[in-house]
Amino acid sequence: MRTVIIDGYVDEPACFGVPPYISPYIRYIAGALRDRGISEEDIHYFTIDQLRKATADDVLALKSADLVVILSGMTVPGKYLRSSPITPGEIENICSLSTGLKVIGGPIRLGFSKEGGTAASELGIEAEDVVIAKQDIEAFVYDLFESGSLLDPEGIGHRLRTVDEIGKWSVLGAFIIEKHPEYPYVMCELETYRGCGRKVHCSFCTERFYGTSDFRPVSDVVDEVSSLYSAGAKYFRIGRQPDLFGFHAKDIGADILQPDPSVLESLYGGIRRVAPDLQVLHMDNANPATIAAYPEQGLEIMKTIVRHHTPGDIAALGMESADPAVVRANDLKAMPEDVMEVIRMFNEVGASRGSNGLPELLPGLNFVHGLPGETKKTFELNYDFLREVLDSGLLVRRINIRQVMAFPGTRVYGNDELVGKHKKLFLKYKEKVRKEIDLPMLRKVVPRGTILRDVMCEVHDESSKHELTFGRQFGTYPLLVGIPLTLPLWKFTDVVVVGHGQRSIKAIPYPLDINSAPLSVIREIPGITDLEASQIYSGVPYRSKNEVMEKASGVERLMDHMTV
Repeated sequence: MRTVIIDGYVDEPACFGVPPYISPYIRYIAGALRDRGISEEDIHYFTIDQLRKATADDVLALKSADLVVILSGMTVPGKYLRSSPITPGEIENICSLSTGLKVIGGPIRLGFSKEGGTAASELGIEAEDVVIAKQDIEAFVYDLFESGSLLDPEGIGHRLRTVDEIGKWSVLGAFIIEKHPEYPYVMCELETYRGCGRKVHCSFCTERFYGTSDFRPVSDVVDEVSSLYSAGAKYFRIGRQPDLFGFHAKDIGADILQPDPSVLESLYGGIRRVAPDLQVLHMDNANPATIAAYPEQGLEIMKTIVRHHTPGDIAALGMESADPAVVRANDLKAMPEDVMEVIRMFNEVGASRGSNGLPELLPGLNFVHGLPGETKKTFELNYDFLREVLDSGLLVRRINIRQVMAFPGTRVYGNDELVGKHKKLFLKYKEKVRKEIDLPMLRKVVPRGTILRDVMCEVHDESSKHELTFGRQFGTYPLLVGIPLTLPLWKFTDVVVVGHGQRSIKAIPYPLDINSAPLSVIREIPGITDLEASQIYSGVPYRSKNEVMEKASGVERLMDHMTV
């Protein structure tokens, strides 16, 4: 039985799977196939980026497969450095090329939607050998082999997988990361639970379609990390959950469940025990309402995270709006004053700078526009909130501003007129935030002269008239680093920050090879004058740092920035 898994990438509010990330769904699908007796050799794995450059062998594997499983789905808008999610047209092309059974699933079952509030539309592929998994694709694939061979999909029910099943499949499917084209540089997204435990849900969110919170046992998550680590994984993010602070939270009869710090200690401590040499351990979502309601437990969990994680971590806070009217109209999670207090707490615990050059743990903020109750005043209130954060000296690592994406079953679906009502105002306000908030905030988070460790060089900018390499540190919401040199790709380098964009930084290698650097780059060394730069450049090549100091007197203070 030959099977092909195609990773078309996913991007949800509580799950990310665009390279270098690999989503848990891919590993669950591979594990489900292994659980049904399909050998690792008969499970072929391609990313959509690979298929865009397909070889003859790739095409043959696709054509001859008995089963092709296509994972995809974007329920939030995203911008990506070097990868792009699969398109409906590409799905159709793959389905027409393959003669076997095609199963399509993931968040795509909710529909396709474009940024700007366009209502999601169903995937319009109609063919006898194509089926869309209406619930969990990994469960559907597993059930296809109930009799030991491939069954007629018409007789297969659509269901959600169980926690016990993914506990097993996540371990069995860990091998698939070794087939990723960027292995070993893959960031493994980890799931602790999914589904929202709130009785009343946010008007736009798709997480509630997964039902109530379905917590995984801590031991299952730790076992999954152990299997991934044994397969060569070194980069992890605990990202697939709506609120990490709510993992195994207790129902004490209040509107918001009470966090249990001991569970997070067991989780992080267990991961560190089975993956002692991991390079990255980050998190994603945190509900500010949980922390505001239980500040003592929230503070303890923050300290646990900082004790066990790696620096540069971000807790993405789903604030959505600083307008109380919008909060009430859409049953959002927290009022602005609650979010402000939570930002202060994260700064108290995590603002100190870590070994990779970034603060240990900072909050991120998510804003959504186009919601019911929004007026022109909403934009003013959001901006004023961000200005207060900036002026108070607090640090925020990222500010995500987007317009709502409307999906069937949500309260905002079909309300396109409201979504587009303030389109021009939205674009003007967003640009104002980028210039007046993001830029000065980034200068505070990573000041000029900050040394960032282990930046992976990923792409060369072919459109630029000058040499330019883009890179990022591995982590959650990594900073985009522009380096004005052509550096080898897929290599790590240390850099020093020399400039700032609105959401990116300019940096040069640290230390800088003074004999090969152009004058324009030497001038970027923090603390150097144009005269000193010219004097140094005129003396290349050098055989030692002493020769550099002889050429430009008084530059001893800059020697740690140079190598000969």
